Amino acid sequence: MRKTFFIITTLILSGFFLTALSTPQSTSAGHSYSIINSTPSVFADTLSWKLLGRIQYEKKPSKEYPEGVMYPKINSTLKTKNKKEIVMSGFIIPIDNKNYALSKNVFAACFFCGQAGPETIMGIKFKDASVRLKTDQYVTLKGTFRYNDSDVDDWIYHIENAIIVKGK
Repeated sequence: MRKTFFIITTLILSGFFLTALSTPQSTSAGHSYSIINSTPSVFADTLSWKLLGRIQYEKKPSKEYPEGVMYPKINSTLKTKNKKEIVMSGFIIPIDNKNYALSKNVFAACFFCGQAGPETIMGIKFKDASVRLKTDQYVTLKGTFRYNDSDVDDWIYHIENAIIVKGK
């Protein structure tokens, strides 16, 4: 019995150790960075859905919506990442035949279905416009992060010049 317990414990700890070794990440000053394409000199800031979810809204009147509309108030951490290269993972949601969004959730529980807020989705502009992906395909993208806090008819978050680094 003790021998079995020892073997199981050793296997579990070995699995955690090997998993930690296989994830090429380093941290600096509280930020997480991913090594892209195994080239140590190329770093991109990694975003998380938790960070994107730290958002508040402020009701303001607008020309199209005189009764007021909720505008996002972007947190200071995300403001520093604007127009910087980032890495982000999520599920692909097709918008039409050529445009996609990256979602925290699968299509059945995405923002459009009322299961989440607009902060759980990012508009994608691929570097290669011929990219074709499937609904709910899980991918990791690298690209330029941009936020939008003024146009209520556009995504709050964007990833531009995106390339797929994992999941194709």
